[in-house]
Amino acid sequence: MVINMLENKVAIITGGTRGIGFETVRLFLQNGAKVALFGSREETVNHALNKLKEENSNYEVIGLHPTLNNEKEIAEAFKKVYEKFGHIDILINNAGISSATPLTSYTEEELDKIININIKSVFLCSKVAVPYMKEQGNGVILNTSSMVSIYGQPSGCMYPASKFAVNGLTKSLARELASLNIRVNAVAPGITETDMVSALPKEVIEPLIKTIPLGKIGKPIDIANAFLYLASDMANYTTGEILQVDGAARS
Repeated sequence: MVINMLENKVAIITGGTRGIGFETVRLFLQNGAKVALFGSREETVNHALNKLKEENSNYEVIGLHPTLNNEKEIAEAFKKVYEKFGHIDILINNAGISSATPLTSYTEEELDKIININIKSVFLCSKVAVPYMKEQGNGVILNTSSMVSIYGQPSGCMYPASKFAVNGLTKSLARELASLNIRVNAVAPGITETDMVSALPKEVIEPLIKTIPLGKIGKPIDIANAFLYLASDMANYTTGEILQVDGAARS
């Protein structure tokens, strides 16, 4: 039996064309939401939309590809979503890039790219979303953090630093926006079976799995389920939380 946990809700999901983002888009649609998925390029957005429509032609889903560090483009995209669906209830700031570059090899270009995608986009999308949510008297903002936001990683320091920033935004905005009845939370995935992880050789994956108490890596649906809970009325009294979904891999 399908329970429509998000019936008639409208969600914007950035980084929604593949991996965790795409699985979250699909799960939200299955639970009655209307979804605008944001991607980095028109072709990837169209590919994701075609795949979803092949699964269910009745899904109410649209795709856009604004530059996520450009406030004007973001505002124009949100306006299109509002004009299409009439309200904006949920924002998931999922778009992000990872990095394993050693400190002394970092370029300013890579540094700026990580800041723009992983931090600035979260800030700008949240800023643009709030007036819509304020007008209707409620809303939900959810951010994709990471297990490395809790304890760092041995190389690529700007990736965990950016996710530490996401956690700070999450906790601070939860306090700032509470009076507007806007909840703000984050999900911190552990090692998850995305395209990048699936491409790793067996000799790299197996030692990683041994560090996880549950003895397996996560699947995108595991993370999507966490977003579904936090977006739904079941989490009506939950805000300012960083929900770790990592199989207890906390060492």
